[in-house]
Amino acid sequence: MSETAGAAELRAVVEDSARLLGVACSHDTVAPVLSAYAETFDHDATVVAFRVATGKRHIGELDCRFTTHPTHRDPYALALSNGLTPRTDHPVGALHSALQERLPIDSHGIDFGVVGGFKKIYSFLTPDALQDVQALIGIPSMPRSLAANRDFLTRHGLDDRVGVVGIDYPHRTVNVYFNDVPAECFEPGTIRAMLRESGFVEPSEQMLELGTSAFGLYVTLSWDSARIERICYAVTTTDLQTLPVRVAPEIEKFVSSVPHSGADRKFVYGVALAPEGEYYKLESHYRWKPGVMDFI
Repeated sequence: MSETAGAAELRAVVEDSARLLGVACSHDTVAPVLSAYAETFDHDATVVAFRVATGKRHIGELDCRFTTHPTHRDPYALALSNGLTPRTDHPVGALHSALQERLPIDSHGIDFGVVGGFKKIYSFLTPDALQDVQALIGIPSMPRSLAANRDFLTRHGLDDRVGVVGIDYPHRTVNVYFNDVPAECFEPGTIRAMLRESGFVEPSEQMLELGTSAFGLYVTLSWDSARIERICYAVTTTDLQTLPVRVAPEIEKFVSSVPHSGADRKFVYGVALAPEGEYYKLESHYRWKPGVMDFI
């Protein structure tokens, strides 16, 4: 598919932002992704956001994510046909179609890096039809680690609140996002208990402060382990000064370099916990609409 005016505009913004951040950005990496989903960028309701994160795995990368056009009912097929991700016999290649068949999917999102290229597909469930984890456990291509952690999710009131599923193709992991999270999940004692039970290190005081202001959380699962790989808590704001913690120094340059459209600016600041420690990430919305589901 050829590049539309909206896709060309976003490509220029992505390239300029990467340059300001000192991130290597290849036209051959960015352009194919934007061309594959080109028509979405001329759609008024499309949400676009940029993200950076601390931690060794994320150094030197700038991520861009966007919601797809309503006609893109199978964004994975588009990714395959445009050579954005290789075909595979691994269960990760079958999961998107299975979600489409079994769950009430309302819309989708795409995540790519200016260095790493195409990464994720998000499936947003119908807002008034949150799903029980059992519906996902019943999918043959879903990581068995979800079933292994069902009791954990049930104890914390998350088992019937699945709102989004994200599939990471290069890393072969799945993010399960929970909506309408019980308030007690954001209490320091509960956060400590959840992390301890998952085998994570003791959280920092900064992490706990951020967690108490969170609006949502998600877990990362893989096909290679029965454990939860990561837990992430996220806070949304239009003013970073209102956050209960100081934004990580590595992210401050991102805030001043990445553009946004419109008078208002929206941020999602998150902390991810893994067995080896914690890291922070900030998502800045370039285009967003009130009422449209936040990326995390």
